[in-house]
Amino acid sequence: MENTSFWPLLTTQKEHDVSATQAAFLLGGIGTGNVSLSSGGALQDWEIFNMPGKGNVFPYTFFALHLNNGQTGDGRLSHTRVLEGPLQPPHALSHGYDSARLAGLPRMAEARMRAENPLGAVKLSDPKLPATVTLEAYTPFIPLDEEDSALPAAVLRYRVRNSSDAPWFCSVAGSLANMTSFSGYGVFNYVNYASDTINIHVKEEGLQGLLYRAQPTEDGRPIDNTLALLTPHETLTVKPAWYQGAWYDGAQDFWDDFSDDGLLRQEREGDQEGGQILFQARQKIGSVAPHQWLAPGEEAVFTFYLCWHIPRRGLSWWQEKDSRCGLQEPATKNHYALRFTDALAVGRYLNRHLPRLEALTLRFHQAFFKDSSLPQEVLDAASSNITALRSNTCFRIEDGSFFGWEGCFDQSGCCDGNCSHVWNYAQTLAFLFPKLEQSMRRNEFLLETDEKGAMRFRARAKLQGPAWDLPPAIDGQCGSILRLYREWLISQDQGFLDELGEKALLALDFAISYWDEGQDGVPDSRQHNTYDIDFYGSNPLSAGMFLLALRAGEEIAALLGQGERAEGYRALYEKGREKAEALLWNGEYFIQKLTDVDAHHYQHGEGCLSDQLFGQFLAHVTGLGHLLDENKTRQAMKSIYTYNFRRDLSDHENVQRCFALGDEGGLLLCTWPRGGRPRFPFVYSNEVWTGIEYQVAACLIWEGLVEEGLDIVKTARARHDGFKRNPFNEVECGHHYARSLSSWGLVLACSGFGINPKDGAPHISPRLSQEDFRCFYSTGREWGVCTQRREPDGSLKQRFKTLYTADS
Repeated sequence: MENTSFWPLLTTQKEHDVSATQAAFLLGGIGTGNVSLSSGGALQDWEIFNMPGKGNVFPYTFFALHLNNGQTGDGRLSHTRVLEGPLQPPHALSHGYDSARLAGLPRMAEARMRAENPLGAVKLSDPKLPATVTLEAYTPFIPLDEEDSALPAAVLRYRVRNSSDAPWFCSVAGSLANMTSFSGYGVFNYVNYASDTINIHVKEEGLQGLLYRAQPTEDGRPIDNTLALLTPHETLTVKPAWYQGAWYDGAQDFWDDFSDDGLLRQEREGDQEGGQILFQARQKIGSVAPHQWLAPGEEAVFTFYLCWHIPRRGLSWWQEKDSRCGLQEPATKNHYALRFTDALAVGRYLNRHLPRLEALTLRFHQAFFKDSSLPQEVLDAASSNITALRSNTCFRIEDGSFFGWEGCFDQSGCCDGNCSHVWNYAQTLAFLFPKLEQSMRRNEFLLETDEKGAMRFRARAKLQGPAWDLPPAIDGQCGSILRLYREWLISQDQGFLDELGEKALLALDFAISYWDEGQDGVPDSRQHNTYDIDFYGSNPLSAGMFLLALRAGEEIAALLGQGERAEGYRALYEKGREKAEALLWNGEYFIQKLTDVDAHHYQHGEGCLSDQLFGQFLAHVTGLGHLLDENKTRQAMKSIYTYNFRRDLSDHENVQRCFALGDEGGLLLCTWPRGGRPRFPFVYSNEVWTGIEYQVAACLIWEGLVEEGLDIVKTARARHDGFKRNPFNEVECGHHYARSLSSWGLVLACSGFGINPKDGAPHISPRLSQEDFRCFYSTGREWGVCTQRREPDGSLKQRFKTLYTADS
């Protein structure tokens, strides 16, 4: 696949130059950790140690280019550059740049990045050089293949083109620090190591490079971590370990060696002249440098595999400091560690299967971006947030169970337990990797739902944590019932429904008895929810989610052959729908009904809540139709857009957290257009959350308010422009926040995608162009491209072209 250049394929998303310092594209598989590619071509934020690591830097880890014309004496010409763009200001560090960044070495003059998940590319150029370089980077990503989309590795490919009319010798050196015993940072941000390390030169058929291991700790505990920097090239030189002197001797020796002729020479052991000053005995850097001659106009492709294998993680949600070295007890294994014994095994697998893995990855990219008529902002939002699945927000343990935080702090997970009311919003995992989503349902219903039907909204039992002790969350519990139906609808797996269906109906019966004191179909008791507070009285978020659960329960009961039970849920739904419309509708939108809105802190009362029809969003996803009157629903959605969407937040008053500010636009969680704001409105009410922006936008599109929905999406993505925020990291309570995965709902809404519950057949009803519509689609069994076109006879014809099946 080396002849398939990524750069011309990546034309849908915005291009970022090196000054877009916030743009960082994640590389890594689902549940494996990751490393990010900057807009300048550097690798940053090493987060491979089973925990977040924003800001983690591997010392002396970089790629470099050497060119020479092969002549000697006065006719010799040579160039050596770090394969990154210029470092961007500010340069105001207390001691300047640490030697480990090699900031003082020549770099390429310009860098531009294009990235469309799962492919990234950085074009590097310098007018002084007789060559141009393009870095292509990706980790295999194949919807419905949760195993080959979970490789702890990145493919880095440097395309070097001779732009001159003379031949040039070309060498690309990759250097990687042995961080297998990494245990944090110390004085001057120098790396602390838990033990000595060893770099091993690997040379086998079709694969060469370096394998990094760690020695046992001083008290004899083994460290199982391994890293590898490998290449399939046969012509190369290797420096297994840099010279280990004091001060900057190793870096000086490497650069002198490589810049001399592009070939690496193995050196004697360091003699440590100069004493112990700035001498790090445990820091071992290794380099691999494939090379070849380039004729005028010729292009060479230098491929590297960056692989990691950090097998042991603590059997707990909360990571301790020594978890980086795999020393935490009790421990489990990462799921990927069952497939691979070490990082070299990962590299071997990648090398052996790369043609297939890359072809399928490119097939997905082609189907999603190129074979689509969806608006650019929809493609952008849905694809860019896939990275949340590849971040440390998500992980898999030894038995394959999938878990997700809400998001990530810089150095730890944030808000544990597959939080049901946050993950309610996420649609990406369910449609791209449904087996992983099913794992979450099993946790919720089999382990976190008690014998009465009460569901703990944070899953801890599987990881031997203390049970969550807050009351059940009405939106989380009701949403999980719906999501169980969604998982069955996508997979058509009756066995899955038989396994969990009865427990889901028990959870629904509990919800009826616990939240609907009047037994009239509208919750009216204390209702804990996703805003981390309790609503009281009747309110549209709780009412909608409750009605949604009744509809899902009706379908589940019918599928289980319990017709009478299904009829009971339907009857209560009809009663609740009628009461909710009469009680909560104010002529423009649905409100909360309380005698005294200030009797309890943190209510919304007369406010226009952006989430008031969140249940309708989930109903649309699963084809359950309108929960409330269709005309009222459409008017309420229009009111949310009218009152809560702001193009400019300069005059907005917000003492809460701030995710959008100044002249930026965004959708507020709640406003009070008719007055009546509580003295202390509900927590987060003045904030802007992308996860809610996307679900509201999708609902608007489903209701036919297409331009209004797209307006919100454009505004949200404009805030993530690479300068102010990372396009591949939407923050709420932490980086890579799970709620942002509601963005996949935009694909479903624009296409009107649905699955027939009787036979599992997909269908579309586009909200955009009816004449020539094209879009990616996926079910639990296949994915491909769906189209709707006007035929010569005037009819609209739908076609579904399958590009991949789960059993293939």
